[in-house]
This record gives sequence, structure tokens and C-alpha cells, in this order.
Amino acid sequence: MNPENFKQLVLENRSCRRFDHSHKIDIDTLKALVDLARNCASAANKQPLKFIICRDEQKNEEIFSCLGWAAYLTNWPGPEKAEQPSAYIVIMGDHTISDNFWCDHGIAAQTLLLGARAMGLGGCMFGAINIKKLKDHLSIADHLEVKLVVALGKPVEEIRIDDVGENGDIKYWRDENQVHHVPKRKLADLITGSF
Repeated sequence: MNPENFKQLVLENRSCRRFDHSHKIDIDTLKALVDLARNCASAANKQPLKFIICRDEQKNEEIFSCLGWAAYLTNWPGPEKAEQPSAYIVIMGDHTISDNFWCDHGIAAQTLLLGARAMGLGGCMFGAINIKKLKDHLSIADHLEVKLVVALGKPVEEIRIDDVGENGDIKYWRDENQVHHVPKRKLADLITGSF
């Protein structure tokens, strides 16, 4: 793959929080995304992650109710029904395999999201989860630790990357046209050494 094409994929892979709820994602697409994550690096190659894939309308509503949608958008409780995700992937660590999942779940989630974006879909990775409620809704066994939830769907929002302003504020925001702005620090501000 051309490096510029990959950079474009990364730039397009923003956290999407509004979707076309009527666009359904088929089970084979969800399995293909998990298959991408399955082939990722894993600490000591233990491969302790397990996944729940969901496209069922009722279960999706239950998962939706367990997620914190956008902390910086304090007056927005999350997307309305017509803009909710049409699928979810729950990423869990299996304690019968390992008690330390390192960063495996982060690698898996980012890979799922890049794969989804390459398929014309969008998504959002959630760590703000009511885990007890989610485990109850999905009957998740005690040996499985919920690490992240990835919401997926057909994006309906425009997302722009901006440079962090002079005030240093990194909070994402929406303008009067509902364009979602994501401030990013400049490359020169991140590299602290070069040898």
C-alpha cells in the first residue's frame, strides 16, 4: 500500500458518533473485522482476547445504554435513534488465558476501526462503559473482563482535524453546522528528540 493512501486511511479514521442507523452491517463483515484483530500482535503471543459481535436491534439498544458517548460534548447525551450504531464489537480479556492483557485490546480495537474505515464504515472505541450493566445484558461470564466496546455503522457526520490553538485546548467540539472538530497537537510539539 502506498504510504500516502495509508495516511489518508488513518486521517479518515476519526471517532464517529453519528451513523445511518438504517444501514445494517452483515454478520460476515463483523467476523471479517474480528479476523483482522485476530491476526494482530499479542503480548507473548498469548492471544487472550475474546469478542462478542452484535447486530441485533434489542441487544444494540442494551449496549448503547451502557456507553458514555462524548465527555466533552456536555449537552449531548449521545446520538438519537436514527443516528445510533447498527453494530458493536465487545472486546474482552480471558482470564483463563492470562491476567495481563497489556495493550492487546487497544491494538485490536484500532485494527477493527481501520478495517471498518477501509470498508466505508466508521466507528468509535469506548472505554467509558458501565461494565456491570453490560455484563448483565450480554450474560458475559466472570472470567471475561470487558476492556473496550467498538460501535460501528455508516457515518453521517463530517469530522475535521484541526491544529490545537494557542490556548492549548484539546477538547473536540461541534460547530453551528454540526461539523465535529478534533484538535490535534502539531508534529513538532510531539517529537522531543531526534538523533
